[in-house]
Amino acid sequence: MIVSIGCDHGGFEMKEKIVELLKGINIQVIDEGCYSEDSVSYPIFAQKVANDVQKEKATYGILICKTGVGMSIAANKQKGIRAALVCDKEVAALARKHNDANVICFGANYITFENAIECLLTFINEAFEGGRHASRVKLLEQE
Repeated sequence: MIVSIGCDHGGFEMKEKIVELLKGINIQVIDEGCYSEDSVSYPIFAQKVANDVQKEKATYGILICKTGVGMSIAANKQKGIRAALVCDKEVAALARKHNDANVICFGANYITFENAIECLLTFINEAFEGGRHASRVKLLEQE
């Protein structure tokens, strides 16, 4: 499994901790930045992570900003991306099971690192159920 991760300045500290944890459990990480707490524009990093998922360089994407809202909006503008702003384990599971989400977003100011990790591990270990959900997900791809 390969995950691509990106953040803006508001999510930098959490991103660094997540990268370290993922590498510690032998998950390959593509770190798309940002690389400091200097102010940056979140859409740049959302697009980088979305591109990695679109091109299948990464199985999943992780995006972090202060609220998670900007990152989820920016990622969802990219074709084939289904980004979910997640705040608890149940939402993380349902995002995968029902929506086939391929990018998870966190609001660093609204979720603890421990809770984010619990959500992330749930997200990457859950499978899309398909069935009645497949036709709904397919509707998302229509222009």
